[in-house]
Amino acid sequence: MSGKNGGTGVGLIEVYDLDHNIGALGNISTRGFVDTGDNALIGGFIIGNGPDGTTANVLVRALGPSLTQAGVTNALQDPILELHDADGNLLKTNDNWMATQKAAIEATGAPPTNDKESAIVDTIPPGSYTAIVRGKNGGTGVGLVEVYNLPPE
Repeated sequence: MSGKNGGTGVGLIEVYDLDHNIGALGNISTRGFVDTGDNALIGGFIIGNGPDGTTANVLVRALGPSLTQAGVTNALQDPILELHDADGNLLKTNDNWMATQKAAIEATGAPPTNDKESAIVDTIPPGSYTAIVRGKNGGTGVGLVEVYNLPPE
């Protein structure tokens, strides 16, 4: 998404999987500028009621330093990731993915490539969720938030 005539601002892109019988969305990601306060990078996602109404296994990642290798300038140097439920309750937080859940994150096959990046693995029921990316100590820069739908355990 880009602003008409170079315009800037906050935008929203949505993807809906309305027919659970034809497959499931495997991943969604958003790259954007992580600023301070209310201008954090936010990725919202919904876990729908599957045929059996069960939980979903997800990997949520917040990338920054590794974006430099992809040619991104002004990358966020130390992202902090928060996972919230629909009521805004903090479910999990992570700063430096190897500090917590290292084995579970490595088992997904998609751990971040930089130790300062953040990741969370969780099993969550159907509902709405928000992944929030902030910079450690008020850091700013370009970040990436991703949500992966993992196979059932």
